[in-house]
Amino acid sequence: MNIILLGPPGAGKGTQAGRLQAEHGMVQLSTGDMLREARKAETPLGHQVAAVMDSGALVSDEIVSALIDEKLGSLDGAQGVIFDGYPRTAAQATALDALLADHGRTLDYVIELDVDEDALVERIVGRYSCAKCGTNYHDTFNTPKVAGVCDVCGSTDFKRRADDNAETVRTRMAEYRAKTAPILPIYDARGLVRHVDGMADIAHVSDAIEAILVPAH
Repeated sequence: MNIILLGPPGAGKGTQAGRLQAEHGMVQLSTGDMLREARKAETPLGHQVAAVMDSGALVSDEIVSALIDEKLGSLDGAQGVIFDGYPRTAAQATALDALLADHGRTLDYVIELDVDEDALVERIVGRYSCAKCGTNYHDTFNTPKVAGVCDVCGSTDFKRRADDNAETVRTRMAEYRAKTAPILPIYDARGLVRHVDGMADIAHVSDAIEAILVPAH
């Protein structure tokens, strides 16, 4: 099973990818993670990635394709793959088809977690965590039992991420729409796109994704 998982920051994509890895033994291939891994690796490709990143230039499609090719080659053929952050353009979509074919794989589904922008802003802007133990809270949906006191460790010190603000979230949404717009029609024409309500609770989102994947086994 090889899928592309789409969704803007805050849609819960990472949570669902983690569940798929745990329950189905799938492997998440995130371009960001692969670039960071390659940069640390003492390989010719790793040195090439480091040089490009250090120069401030964008990593070329050819390098990203080479990283994916290398990663796919290292996997057991029975392991499913979740593509995260790739492809983002029509050219990358074509390259991915070729890479999958080279490794005897095909793309099964493109699953997009649909979100309501205003609700997503509320979800992200309201979240915070205990500075001591990391327990997550939310202004509206998940407040401590005693105001200002962590349920788990009793700390009264909390923190919020600096980029968890409405302006940043809306900018990310706009960037996401711009990046996914070129590839969705390509996969829609092939009947591969499935939509899941990303605003539902985690368990419901997981069940909806499971319902998509299971019939293909």
